[in-house]
Amino acid sequence: MRRLQLTAASALLLAVMISLAAVGPVEAGSKGKAYGEPLTADEPMKISELLAEPDGFLGKTVQVEGVVTGVCEKRGCWMSLASDAEFEDLRIKVDDGVIVFPMEAKGRRATAEGVFEKIEMTLEQTRNYRAHHAEVHGEEYDPSTVTEPLVYYQIKATGAVIY
Repeated sequence: MRRLQLTAASALLLAVMISLAAVGPVEAGSKGKAYGEPLTADEPMKISELLAEPDGFLGKTVQVEGVVTGVCEKRGCWMSLASDAEFEDLRIKVDDGVIVFPMEAKGRRATAEGVFEKIEMTLEQTRNYRAHHAEVHGEEYDPSTVTEPLVYYQIKATGAVIY
């Protein structure tokens, strides 16, 4: 019985270590699948730092790292990365067909690099965007609830590595 308990405990410990390694920090020299152009920055910056002072980075090339929380299901033209801060993420966008992020990237770590942009929609564009989002996700939508235009930030990616 004791031997069975030790074996079970060892297996559990091994499973925890493997899962932590899968989402832990990327070590220098780690292999991953590259997409687009090679990354040029020595170190990624924290997404939380980028979003804390976004206007100071507009138009500049930045590199970030995080766990992939979403991927465009139609064309693979964007992925979102979780920030180091809770409830925060950043969209990584590419031109359709230039880079195609795989759906299997969800839950894996990624490093992405590109130009930091601010996207400002009109009120009409925001309503259309919200209507499309509701339709895709089978949600109810009332255009009268949208009273302000949407503003968000993203990286127009030139390259990425998914680990």
